[in-house]
Amino acid sequence: MDTQTWDTLAASMRNAYTAGLAEGAVPRPVIMPLVRGELVGLIWLRPVEPGKDALTGIAQLSNIAAAAGADEVVLAWETQDVAALCESPVAGPAPCLNLVHATKDGHTLHRFPYAEQALAHSPEDPAAVEPQWLLAPAPEPDGELIPPVRAAVDYSFVPLEIDHPSPFGVTVVLMEEDGYNVRLTEAFAL
Repeated sequence: MDTQTWDTLAASMRNAYTAGLAEGAVPRPVIMPLVRGELVGLIWLRPVEPGKDALTGIAQLSNIAAAAGADEVVLAWETQDVAALCESPVAGPAPCLNLVHATKDGHTLHRFPYAEQALAHSPEDPAAVEPQWLLAPAPEPDGELIPPVRAAVDYSFVPLEIDHPSPFGVTVVLMEEDGYNVRLTEAFAL
């Protein structure tokens, strides 16, 4: 992935988290598969129940990447949110936006910690906060990933074997039916 594409994806995720937190909610985990450097789209986690359903839902983010034959993926998630969803301990800085850039040969974990500052103009929504982005630590090649993210990364590069004339198209439809929010770029639109 070239630097410009990475910078654009990372900035768009920080902006999405800033907007989501201002509305009182952390955006759901999202995967961004790429094929030969071209973004396939953004696939946001479906509504999940805490525990096993959340673990499965996050791992299944990989399906469109695998169906598209992605050669790299970027997955974003918030530390505390995913720990709560997966009913697991918080791993790493919190609160923190995490982005992992992965290929079949390895991954690099990027962490963007932030402090939460209450929004003064939103007394009716005490959950509304603005992130104050802190100094990001150095990227971690092969940094430790929490289990559902590790599974999503790994399965992104395992080809799906679907007996259908359009494996990519049917995967998109099935994921949308399951509740995933799928936004494909024009080049991959069905």
